[in-house]
Amino acid sequence: MTDEGRTNIAGHWPGRHVLSRNSTLLAAVGVIAAAALLVPAGPASADPMSTVPVPSVPVGAPTYVGAPTAPDPVPDQPAPQNPFLAPNGFSEIHADGWQSDAFPQAGPLGRKPQVNSLLLGSLCGSITFDHAGRIITTCFGLHPGLYLIDPRLDRVLAQHTLPGMSPMDLLKAVTGTGVPSGGYFYLDNLGRVVVGTATGHVQILAETPAADGFVLDRDYDLTGVLQPGESLTSLQPDSNGLMWFEGRKNGLVGTLDPKTGVAHAVRVGIGSDEEIVKSFTVGSHGDVYIVSNRQMYRFDAGPGQLPQITWHTHYPNILQVKPGQQDAGSGTTPTILGGGRYVAITDNADPMDVVVYRTDPHAGQREVCSVPVFHQGSSATSNSLIGIGNSMIVENNYGYTGPQATMLGKTTVPGFARIDVDPGGNGCHAVWTNTTVSAASVVSQLSLATGLIYTYTKGAAPTDPWYWTALDFRTGRVVWQQMSGAGPQFNNNYAGIGLGPDGTAYLGTLGGIIAMRDTNY
Repeated sequence: MTDEGRTNIAGHWPGRHVLSRNSTLLAAVGVIAAAALLVPAGPASADPMSTVPVPSVPVGAPTYVGAPTAPDPVPDQPAPQNPFLAPNGFSEIHADGWQSDAFPQAGPLGRKPQVNSLLLGSLCGSITFDHAGRIITTCFGLHPGLYLIDPRLDRVLAQHTLPGMSPMDLLKAVTGTGVPSGGYFYLDNLGRVVVGTATGHVQILAETPAADGFVLDRDYDLTGVLQPGESLTSLQPDSNGLMWFEGRKNGLVGTLDPKTGVAHAVRVGIGSDEEIVKSFTVGSHGDVYIVSNRQMYRFDAGPGQLPQITWHTHYPNILQVKPGQQDAGSGTTPTILGGGRYVAITDNADPMDVVVYRTDPHAGQREVCSVPVFHQGSSATSNSLIGIGNSMIVENNYGYTGPQATMLGKTTVPGFARIDVDPGGNGCHAVWTNTTVSAASVVSQLSLATGLIYTYTKGAAPTDPWYWTALDFRTGRVVWQQMSGAGPQFNNNYAGIGLGPDGTAYLGTLGGIIAMRDTNY
C-alpha cells in the first residue's frame, strides 16, 4: 500500500451528467470569450497594464442595502501561528493551518463602499497577500498561472506560468469536477509561494527584488512516488515543518521532507471509489486531518516520516452528488476549533449535518455531535466551515451546478447557520439560521477585528446582480450589501474571498478580480 522514493532536487535553498457539464462549460466559455475581446493582448507581464474593469450589464436593482456599522471584534481564541507558514490571514485561502477562515485583519464596514475590478479573462480562485500587501493568486483561463497584482487593481505586476498549466484547466473549475493543480497554494514563513504543479512537482517561488516577477527557489520532483494519473491537489507544512500533500485519485496522501527531498505516499482508496477532493488541515502537534468522500481521517508522521493513520471514522453519506457539491461526500475541508480539541466537517446526509469529532487519539467517544442544517432535499456545501472558539458557520450551496445555475435571474437555495459546541464538549446546538441570502459557491470569511462574516451572494433580478454581503457573526442578520456588478462575469464560481491588510476585500470571478473598500475606512 506504500510507495517510497527520493526526489530530484533542483535550485538552491533561501461526477456530473454530460449534458449538465456541457451546458456549464458553454456558459463559462461565453463569459471568457467575451472577456477575451477586452483583455489587453498578450500575456500579463511586469509592464504596467491600463485598468480595464470587468464589464457590468445595466443594473436595475439597488446598489447598496443596509447601513454601515462599527467594529465589534470577536474575542475568541484564534488559530495558533504555524511557524512554517506566513502570518495568519496572509498564508492561504483559509487564513491559517487550522483552515479556520477566521482572519485577524479587518474587512470593510460598509462606509460609502467603493468597488472596482480588473478584467483578466481568467478565474483566480485563491487570493493572499505578500508583505507589501500586493495580491498573490493563481488563475485559470486565457493566461493561466501565478499572478502578482497591485492592490489597487490598476495593473498586473507579474505573471508566471506554472508547468503543465493550460487554459483547459478552466473546465475543471467551472464544472466542479475538482480543483486543478495550482488552485491551492500557500506562502511559507519566508513569504515564498509553495505550489504543486500538474507535472508532479512541488515548486517554491520567490518574488524578484523589484516585485516584477517570480524566480524558482527550489523544485521537488515527486513523479517517483506518484502513480499514473495521480496529481497534486493540495499541500501544507505540519507544525514540525514536514510538508504534506494529497491528490484526488486513489486517495493519495504523502509527505515530503524539505531538507532531504525524501517523499513517501500512501493511498486510502486503492481498490475502491474512495478519493480526496478537498484540501486538508494541519494541527499544532504534527497532526493532519483529511476528509475523503467516504471517511474522516487523522494522520500523523510514523517511522521514517511515512504517513500513518491515527484514527478514522465513516460519516453519514447518501452516496449521491448533490447539486452544489463536487463529489458524493463531504464538501468541506476539515476545520480545527475549540483550541485544537475538535475538528469539524459537514457530512453528505440529507439533510446535511455539521459533524464534530474529538482530535484526541485516545478519545473514548470520537463524535462530539451531528447537527442537521437547512432542509431535506435542499442542503449541500462545497466550502469549508468557518471555525473560531467553539463556533462554526456553515453556508448552503445547494443548487449550484456551474455558471448557468445563476443566470437569467436564477439563484441557489439560501442559507447560513451558526452551530456551537456546548460547554464541556458533550454536544452542540444551533445558535442562528439565516434563510434570506444565497451564497452560490463562495469561500466566505470572518473578520475577528470587525465581527462580520464576509460573503458573496446572488440577487434574483433578471440582470443577475452579485453582492458583497456582510452578516453579523453573533446574530446572522444581514448588516449591509454592496453590489459588485451584474452579469455572469461577476460569478465567483468557487473562488474565495481575501481580506487585504488595509481592510479591502477581494474576490476572483469569471471576469477577473473584484474589490470593495470603505472610502473613509
